[in-house]
Amino acid sequence: MRLSDRVSGAALVALGGLAAWGGSRLPAVPGQDVGPAVFPMLIGFGLIACGLMIALGVGHAFEAPEEEGGGRSWWHGLWALLPPALLVLYMLLAERIGFLLMAAAMVLVVALAFGARLRLALPLAVLAPLAVHLVFYRLLRVPLPEGLLAAPW
Repeated sequence: MRLSDRVSGAALVALGGLAAWGGSRLPAVPGQDVGPAVFPMLIGFGLIACGLMIALGVGHAFEAPEEEGGGRSWWHGLWALLPPALLVLYMLLAERIGFLLMAAAMVLVVALAFGARLRLALPLAVLAPLAVHLVFYRLLRVPLPEGLLAAPW
C-alpha cells in the first residue's frame, strides 16, 4: 500500500503539532533561560515544516522516477531497519564507547548505507556529533557519556 505525499505530510504536521503542544505544556525551570520545553517544541516545529514541504511537493522534481515492476527486491526495504538497529546498538554501547565515537560511527554508517559519498560522509561523521554534543552540553546542560573520547570542551 502506498500513501500519497499529502497524507504522509499531513501525518507529520499532526505529529509535529502534538510534539510542540506537549513541549509547550512542560513547566519552566526557575533561573534558566532554556528549559525542558525547548527541545520538544523545536522538534515539533521542524516536523511541521517538513510535513508541509512533503504535502506541498517541495523537492518532488528532484526524485528519481520509480521503475516499472518495483525494480528492487524485498530485502532492499530492510535498510529502513538500519537506524533503529543503530539506536539499539547505541543504547547498549554508549556508556563504554562514549557519545562522540558512537555518534560518529552511526552517522558514517547511515550516510554510506543511504548513498552518500565518502568525501561527504567522513566530514559529516566528524562534525555532526561535535555539534550535537555542543548543543546538549552547553545549551541544554545534558551530560552525554564520555567513554573513550572526552569532548574538547
